Amino acid sequence: MSDSEAAFASLVDLAQRSRSAARGLPAQVDIRPHWSGIGFMLMGQRFAVPLGEVSEMLEIPPFTHLPGVQPWVRGVANVRGRLLPLFDMAAFFGAQLTGGRKQRRVLVLETETLYSGLMVDQVFGMQHFPTDQFQEEAGPVDAVIQPYTEGSYEHDGQRWTVFRPAFLAQDPRFINAARS
Repeated sequence: MSDSEAAFASLVDLAQRSRSAARGLPAQVDIRPHWSGIGFMLMGQRFAVPLGEVSEMLEIPPFTHLPGVQPWVRGVANVRGRLLPLFDMAAFFGAQLTGGRKQRRVLVLETETLYSGLMVDQVFGMQHFPTDQFQEEAGPVDAVIQPYTEGSYEHDGQRWTVFRPAFLAQDPRFINAARS
């Protein structure tokens, strides 16, 4: 066998050993479209806010109480030089925030007409749900919250109701927070 034939045989042998030791391609999985939102807990119920309707999540910042407002208006906070009104969502719905103070968070809503912070019991971060798991009914939520919801998702045995801050922003009672 000539040197060139030996070199070629070595390359063929190397290629065969490489193929036998190589890992196979990962199994092809059907990709399902997902809906994403920010998961949170309020009044013992799980909710998800559409991702585009929350601009950020914060720990509850120091705030100043305001006179002459509804009891569910907790005050106003200075967040990076902007005044953020803080609303206790449980109090708005006639209940109280639960859980420890360290778990409570603020969901910041920012639209062209609204910049507000919604205080909730706990935030779970980003949640992803297969869109084919969407259910038209909101699930077992309190009747006072129902007008602000739009369907739900079932995930890992838990129901996540879609909470729509846009519906809240259209409520005259929420918009006019002055004490009557």
